[in-house]
Amino acid sequence: MRKVILLFILITSVLGAWADGNVTFTASAPDVVVSGDQFRLTYTVNTQKVRDFRAPNIKGFDVLMGPSRSQQSSTQIINGNVTSTSSITFTYILMADKEGTYTIPGATIVADGQSKTSNSVQIKVLPPDQANGVGGGNISGGRASSRSQAAGSKITNQDLFITATASKTTVYEQEAILLTYKVYTLVNLRQLRGDMPKLTNIYVQEVELPQQKKFSLEHYNGRNYNTTVWSQYVLFPQQSGKIEIPAITFEGVIAQQVASDDPFDAFFNGGSNYVEVKKNIVTPKLAINVKALPNGKPADFSGGVGEFTISSSISTKELKTNDAVTIKLIISGTGNLKLVNTPEVAFPKDFEVYDPKIDNKFTLTREGLSGNKVIEYLAIPRHAGNFTIPPVEFSYFDLKSNSYKTIKTEVYNLKVEKGAGNADQVIADFTNKEDLKVLGQDIRYIKMGETNLTRKGDFFFGSVAYYLWYIIPLILFIVFVIVYRKKALENANVAKVRTKKANKVATKRMKNAGKLLTENKQEAFYDEVLKALWGYISDKLNIPVSQLSKDNIEDELTKYGVAPELIKDFIGTLNECEFARYAPGNQNEAMDKVYSSAVEVISKMENSIKH
Repeated sequence: MRKVILLFILITSVLGAWADGNVTFTASAPDVVVSGDQFRLTYTVNTQKVRDFRAPNIKGFDVLMGPSRSQQSSTQIINGNVTSTSSITFTYILMADKEGTYTIPGATIVADGQSKTSNSVQIKVLPPDQANGVGGGNISGGRASSRSQAAGSKITNQDLFITATASKTTVYEQEAILLTYKVYTLVNLRQLRGDMPKLTNIYVQEVELPQQKKFSLEHYNGRNYNTTVWSQYVLFPQQSGKIEIPAITFEGVIAQQVASDDPFDAFFNGGSNYVEVKKNIVTPKLAINVKALPNGKPADFSGGVGEFTISSSISTKELKTNDAVTIKLIISGTGNLKLVNTPEVAFPKDFEVYDPKIDNKFTLTREGLSGNKVIEYLAIPRHAGNFTIPPVEFSYFDLKSNSYKTIKTEVYNLKVEKGAGNADQVIADFTNKEDLKVLGQDIRYIKMGETNLTRKGDFFFGSVAYYLWYIIPLILFIVFVIVYRKKALENANVAKVRTKKANKVATKRMKNAGKLLTENKQEAFYDEVLKALWGYISDKLNIPVSQLSKDNIEDELTKYGVAPELIKDFIGTLNECEFARYAPGNQNEAMDKVYSSAVEVISKMENSIKH
């Protein structure tokens, strides 16, 4: 037994010696106090071998007590692993005197033979609450002291309210606005519920905040409130003009103190009890002035508003036919990154180009979405030669200079050599006469001499089957030529082919969207519906998607005799899809509505466009 005790003491000593090499000396105090409040200032060192503790000169506070010294030590053995900790804490009791912000310098101590200096602490002193002329008391976690509100008194709008503030009240289209809802309370707030309403012509993205709210003291309108930021949203207005952020009604549940005659309550709870009280809190409305983007938009304007850069890279500059080449574009910066149009790479015409792969890597900040939008294009050259891929231009509206800027990537020169499977090479190999060989064993000698020939059965030559053998393939060949020429003439008219296939392609995409709807894949669903709508109108009007915008769709559809009401419905469906994508609320209901609207407007458009 003595050996076990000695071993335990030895292990503890070794761990203590190891900890000595990592000595820390820290100071801690509340960030905010109220004038007249008492609070603790502590200095903690994680070893017990200390001497010469020297406190700093503490200005702005009355020292009521200290320093008092306390020691703590513990040893744990978990799964054979032994851990030991020890510390000494020096504590002062201070009282705040005058309002202001004060800094208490670091203290010094000699610990394990090393001279250590603690961190300094900064404390903000608030004036006393004007309602009662005394300090706010020790308030934490949203629970007010009894001096803040009398037991059983009515909860007023001055005891609990929520403010709504916008980071900017005058912005450009697509410029980010941070909307903040902040709670101010003097009561014991248990629960709070409230949802952001659906906003028209505004993209909304909610900022992720901790579920466990942390309250802090703030002096507001002569009162000392417990405050916390309850929710935040980043808004991207889509149209110019004056917009209004409507009021939100939050439902709060409050634990209110009430007087009690029960002797047990008098003994255990100081003569009071708590009941839950519900209270509706209405936030104020906000008005935002949205300015239209200036005239002079570049022809290739991406719709980006913010501050961006663009870079590119290529997988290889030397390759063979039928080998793949990848060009990666990276748009970086802060702004409406998710809403910008995807720039296109102008590959040579005989390159087979695939749809780009887009990877959004950004986070939500008060200035908008910050990060990267990565676009990868894959193309396959079908013929050998030297090719040039021109730079990709990206135009956006810069908020710092309030002007349009165009940035571009570098030029790429490709050297493509003939590779296996190239069509020209196959034809050349096939027609090369030098590859033909005459083999001696293929020649057969004619045997000379008398030969007796006898008739056996009917001859095939000259029979009906013999002539049919030639006539039927000829008829089939003529029919094939007629059908092929008709198909070729139709395919020569690319616009007509695209127009015919427009509804079929859109229907296929809407079927895929329906599957994504049932699987509740929100992001992929909205992408597929937007592809169906934009792709359908692109095929119908024979205009590339990159050249279409909401500004020119109306003019183009009018030329084809589409009714103004149907044009308005189509643009409205586009807006509805884009807005629902980012709007809070019941997403299943929003997705169902978008799907129904898209199917209906495509069906009406199919019967309306004239050619």
